[in-house]
Amino acid sequence: MLDDSWEAYITDPGSATGIAAGVERAVDAGALTTGSALPPIRTFAGELGVNPNTVSAAYRTLRRRGVVETAGRRGTRVRPRLGSALREDIAAAVPAGAGDLSSGNPDPRLLPELAGPLGDAARDTAPVLYGRPAEDGELLGAATESFRADGVPAGTVAVAAGTLDAVEKALLTRLRPGDRVAVEDPGWHALLDLLGLLGLQPHAVAVDDDGPLPGELAGALEAGARAAVVTSRAQNPFGSALSERRAEELIGVLADHPDVLLVEDDHGFAFTSAPFRSLAPAVRNRMLVRSVSKAFGPDLRTAALVGDPETVAGVRTRQRVTHGWAAHTLQRAAARLWNEAGERSTQAAGRYDERRRALLEALARNAVPAHGRSGLNVWVPVPEETGVVSRLQERGWAVAPGARFRVAGAPGIRITTAALDPAQAPAVAAGVAAALRPVPAGRGT
Repeated sequence: MLDDSWEAYITDPGSATGIAAGVERAVDAGALTTGSALPPIRTFAGELGVNPNTVSAAYRTLRRRGVVETAGRRGTRVRPRLGSALREDIAAAVPAGAGDLSSGNPDPRLLPELAGPLGDAARDTAPVLYGRPAEDGELLGAATESFRADGVPAGTVAVAAGTLDAVEKALLTRLRPGDRVAVEDPGWHALLDLLGLLGLQPHAVAVDDDGPLPGELAGALEAGARAAVVTSRAQNPFGSALSERRAEELIGVLADHPDVLLVEDDHGFAFTSAPFRSLAPAVRNRMLVRSVSKAFGPDLRTAALVGDPETVAGVRTRQRVTHGWAAHTLQRAAARLWNEAGERSTQAAGRYDERRRALLEALARNAVPAHGRSGLNVWVPVPEETGVVSRLQERGWAVAPGARFRVAGAPGIRITTAALDPAQAPAVAAGVAAALRPVPAGRGT
């Protein structure tokens, strides 16, 4: 017998559409809550007096709409819906006068001046009206040459309004609600929020200094993940950078699943010294996104992408029916900064490396294990996050709690070193060491 608390919402049990609509009404009303299990198909069909195929079709509809998810042996359950709380909101306050090492931002002092490129782009760009091509030719040219120089397989090149814009549209092109996506753990909090919004399930893939662990990626794909998102360098928050050997191992794993969608996130372009290594040769469905936000300024909201024709066509189609195109003035400014990046990017990468290594070396002197092969951040494993973050605040340093970035991994904290003066690294490291080894109660200070 069905549970009276929600069976009444199924007013038309004779059709798949009616069953799906009733279950969704029960979820909206709160009669079925997140994690509630729906009956097995044959059991439910018997209770409703319908063919099991009818219930199976209803469950497929509910999965497509993101109402339920199939959780293996745990059956079909109501999936969580993204509310107003985002992972970005998992943060500790920055006390007045404290050093802010929590933001993940680049150092404004190492960003190029935008006034000149933006002014030139505005003067040189004719008024852009409806019907014009979405991409600026100068940016397409700069991106195409950059991809070629890094050995990225040829494909269709396009422009998006930042990395997440491109990733969202690629996932919508290839996946359906309820599908699994292999993601780095710890990984980018905004991507994890995006998956929740799209009704996709993150499948955690642990990382080390060389990138995602091959065995874990293989496990995710064998469990049915239909897409994988990999960061080649400057991984946020762990700081991984794909080694040549790790890239070869991951290519081998992906080669056994050639129909998976591979999304390569290269937000580390033009501000990190670690080389870019592509995994694209292993798969048919692929997209590499190369953002300029960290290198040239987050407010440019511009990224170039390259991928297989069908995936990129899907990105373009969804772009046309949402915001239309990325602003041509911003594209043209990004293109000019891209073409002139050279020595300035090399110098910025050197400064970021110096600051990150200074903290890693200071932590090592304090016997504190940490990770950060590339990029703007250092990841420090901790036994628990809340107390460590709080004690660091008391010592004048604000860091990001690892809960913002974790799916199933162990606790940690992320320390942004982008603007950290190397001379301050010993003080930060000493503070971390002290926060990890608090004075027992009753021992005094």
